[in-house]
Amino acid sequence: MTHSLPEGALPEGARPVPAAVPGTGAPSVAPDEGSLRLLQVTLPVANVALYLLWLGVGSFLLPIQVARITGTNDTAALSAASTIGAILATVGNPVFGQLSDRTRSRYGRRAPWILLCALLGALALVAQAQAAGIAALGLSWGVVQFIMNGYQAALTAAMPDRVPASRYGTFSALVGLGVPLGTIVAALVIGGVPGTKFGRDGVIGGFGGRFAGENGYYLIAAIVVVAAIFFTVLSPDRDARQLPRERFELKAFFGNFWVSPRQHPDFCWAFVSRLGVMLGYFVVLTYNMFLLADHIKIPQHDLLPTVGFLMIVNALCTVAASVLIGPLADRTGRVKPFVLASGVLAALALTLPMISPTEDGMLAYNIVGGMAFGAYLAVDMALITKVLPRTADAGKDMGVINIANAGPQILAPTVAGWIVAAGGYEALFPMAALVSLVGALVVLRVRGVR
Repeated sequence: MTHSLPEGALPEGARPVPAAVPGTGAPSVAPDEGSLRLLQVTLPVANVALYLLWLGVGSFLLPIQVARITGTNDTAALSAASTIGAILATVGNPVFGQLSDRTRSRYGRRAPWILLCALLGALALVAQAQAAGIAALGLSWGVVQFIMNGYQAALTAAMPDRVPASRYGTFSALVGLGVPLGTIVAALVIGGVPGTKFGRDGVIGGFGGRFAGENGYYLIAAIVVVAAIFFTVLSPDRDARQLPRERFELKAFFGNFWVSPRQHPDFCWAFVSRLGVMLGYFVVLTYNMFLLADHIKIPQHDLLPTVGFLMIVNALCTVAASVLIGPLADRTGRVKPFVLASGVLAALALTLPMISPTEDGMLAYNIVGGMAFGAYLAVDMALITKVLPRTADAGKDMGVINIANAGPQILAPTVAGWIVAAGGYEALFPMAALVSLVGALVVLRVRGVR
């Protein structure tokens, strides 16, 4: 239940958390326009740092480390390293989300967790850089994922906490930029791009492989900490000390994670839809390096730059589609048609490498698939924010829904490993297309959103 505070109840200089419109998560008191404009910068930057971690480690550093430990492109070892910590990572989002909902500090509910998780996550990344075996690598990666899902849960709650419903499409697109921009930074810094693609000699970025190992972990750790400080200092949370407090009961704490499909069907269908679309996308993305090496037969000396180039092409197309569709969704007041169209387009994109299993086929896939994913990201957060069950639990509920976002990134190597083991790399594309299409079609079951 949302409560209003009596006038003058806050300490001098403190700003109350505005009451929320029931059922939407949107603040009923219009936020200051200057603060919103600043949030349009700080929120994407903090999100880019997060996805630089997910994609830089998951798509580059983790496969590189597995190859160095095992001496081969061992898909089973990559799958094992990703699976060991998957359970820890999956529970991290809702646990930290609910903890932030209950936090009552002068720095707000979310900021303390964003900073704490950024610092602990950075330390865990440093430890992962030193892992010398697959078990140690998987365990350390699981700890990183668990902690950084806490960062993500608190960060994504900023949208229902602070953004009015009329701006959901725009902010959803800006938050969605975290994936493509994080991809671009990871590709340029860790992989590099063949200069020949742009009429130049040599490799653009890559830094001679300087960050394709331990240094890559250290760099990402530093960027995460800096981004967390940037966000919490320039877009500070509101004083939460006078918010109503609930008595802590362990049974109630864990019981609160359950969101009843009967009582909140729209939330549950939105969860399933996101899970499908994201899993279909990341099943292919996380196996990019091994797929290009063993299936497309890219020479070893060209592998990292080729991976970097394709990821950047994908990311640029994602950005272009996202910035176009987000404001368009705000103007039309509709999100479901864009989710459906993006899923169908993603499924079609995945047929291109099946027709042409070449570098050109992968380029075509990344162009069309990037556009589809950008359209999806532009409205995904808008859809989710509109179906949150209870405004008082925004952090926990966003944490639950983020399982459908982070979970596919975490589980994709495992799922892809099973698919490759059963049907070879050729089976990845039709399976990913099917999962993406089903995820998009499920959005039709969400009744409360146009």
